[in-house]
Amino acid sequence: MKLHTMCLIAALGVVSMSALNAQSKIGFINSEAIVQQLPEAQDAQKQLDALTAEWQNDLKKMQDTLQQKFEDYDKRKLIMSDKRRADMEKELQQLDQQMVDYRTKRFGTNGDLFQKQNELMKPVQDRIFKAVQDVANEGGYDYVFDKSSSTLLMYANDKNDLTAKVLAKLQQK
Repeated sequence: MKLHTMCLIAALGVVSMSALNAQSKIGFINSEAIVQQLPEAQDAQKQLDALTAEWQNDLKKMQDTLQQKFEDYDKRKLIMSDKRRADMEKELQQLDQQMVDYRTKRFGTNGDLFQKQNELMKPVQDRIFKAVQDVANEGGYDYVFDKSSSTLLMYANDKNDLTAKVLAKLQQK
């Protein structure tokens, strides 16, 4: 059993135990629906899409250059001197490595895209979190789950859906 699943089962057990001891109030939101309706989240996504397109275009240019140089090399390799062939092969390897490095720098785990996404989306996520806290406190909710995340939510009665209230709270400010 995965650690994530075991933690979830333990958390649900705690929630169940709490519900037996006192009437806990549980609600849920759909953060994806909230993000899709927030103009600042849409603006952030447009900025990310533009950067991604620019960087992918740069990668395409690098790949085209590499492909062209390889084709030139392939056509002429039989008539090249050993030194010239070795130099061309080294140049092709360097171009390939530059492309790999660029891809990693821009799209890697901690690359520019990840950092920019964090920079642009963190304020939006913080606002959503604050609005969820406010709605939960105002409504007396003990627990609020996000049904759009990886949390296992087997059933959700729509009367406990706080998504609209969180959106209304966000639109007030």
